[in-house]
Amino acid sequence: MVEFMTIILAFISILTFAYLVKYLSNQGSLHKLPHGTMGWPFIGETLKFLKPHRSNSLGSFLQERCSRYGRVFKSHLFGYPTIVSCDFELNMFILQNEGKLFPVDYPKVMHKILGKYALLLVTGELHKKLRSTVISFVSASKSESNFLHFVEMLALSRINSWGSNCKQVAFYKEAKRHLLNINPDDPLAVKILENFENYIKGFITLPINIPGTTYSKAVKARIRLSSIINDIIIERRKVNIAGPVEGGDLLNLILSKQNLSDEEMVSIVMDLLFGGYETTSKLLSLIVYFLEGAPNALESLKEEHQVIRKSKLEGELLNWEDYRQMQFTQNVINEAMRCGNVVKYLHRKAVQDIKFKEFVIPAGWKVLPVLSASHLDPNLLENPLEFNPYRWNDENSTSKKVAPFGGGPRLCPGADLAKVEIAFFLHHLVLNYRWKMKANDNPIAFPYVEFKGGLLLDLEPTGTTLRKHS
Repeated sequence: MVEFMTIILAFISILTFAYLVKYLSNQGSLHKLPHGTMGWPFIGETLKFLKPHRSNSLGSFLQERCSRYGRVFKSHLFGYPTIVSCDFELNMFILQNEGKLFPVDYPKVMHKILGKYALLLVTGELHKKLRSTVISFVSASKSESNFLHFVEMLALSRINSWGSNCKQVAFYKEAKRHLLNINPDDPLAVKILENFENYIKGFITLPINIPGTTYSKAVKARIRLSSIINDIIIERRKVNIAGPVEGGDLLNLILSKQNLSDEEMVSIVMDLLFGGYETTSKLLSLIVYFLEGAPNALESLKEEHQVIRKSKLEGELLNWEDYRQMQFTQNVINEAMRCGNVVKYLHRKAVQDIKFKEFVIPAGWKVLPVLSASHLDPNLLENPLEFNPYRWNDENSTSKKVAPFGGGPRLCPGADLAKVEIAFFLHHLVLNYRWKMKANDNPIAFPYVEFKGGLLLDLEPTGTTLRKHS
């Protein structure tokens, strides 16, 4: 037994030595590296980094290391030596030099879930081509009256379904249903929702691809979703047998792009589902959460939408000019993104040794710009933990200190579209309901934002007549 333990200890010692040699001995500028610890061999500090915490906080891992080592430190995360940046200046430098010095570099385990043509993963000319397709759809949709009316009708349909009596609502789930326009009587829609829920869960679980695990279910769900979307595209081609129709909905726009393969078309739809469904529903839920604790901001929001509603005829739908008047609404959206941190950090990689201030980021190391760090930095913002939409009245000043929607070449292409959807929903929500949280259901970073209790709300009609449109 003693001999066996001696062998095991010797083996561990060899592995540890190999680890140190691999990641430290070949770093010529070792003395210029930021301070920090590498954690255990192989797993590093990943589990500590991913420990759930309130999304409107840095979490204990980042707080402790920033306090001990400074706002830029070294670690070992997701299987690689990593430079973690909580420094706003460095983060902006990384974002602005994406594709040159810091290409995107997500963990390999995410590739099976996202697919090889996902916007998060692709680089270079392929990224430009796919991104331009998304941007063209977003640009065409923003001022298209039919699309804007469709967005508002979705909002009204969901809000009217709550009825005129006080009702308890799991708002996080309601927001998801609203954005996907799920009809419980439509088998295909229900099938898409079921698979999409399994797909999303794969992003916040251990990457163990064994049958029955959450990760394995997510990989299979993505395959099924891709198949469903591909079948829909094939059917649409049959309808448009004379050739793709310009304009109209997303699929018409995608089919009009002759330079896209079928796999690329499917991937674009998946990306828009992820951004327009999962991310937007989280942001809408965060807004409702923060507004309950900010009565002055809620009152200002109501007043803005009352002015807009009074300018409309009975039953008249909102238009682009109405949206342009929703300035305080934009403040609320931006502030919820800043406080709630839907996107906490990004995955990048240094392609060459890069000097920043007094230290060097070595070539080949992972780089994690933590966007939430600047959002919550008291050196950049006054009372950063306070939800205060009024700080965005000086938008230029505030936006220079935070990046709620990212930045650089990978600035979220659907951000404007998400804002329209949220603004129209808020218009009818704040004019027709008041709400109170059933429990203190704080948004938690897993690392993606979740409401563990579903954000249960007690809804009470304000007495305003809900406008129903045919």
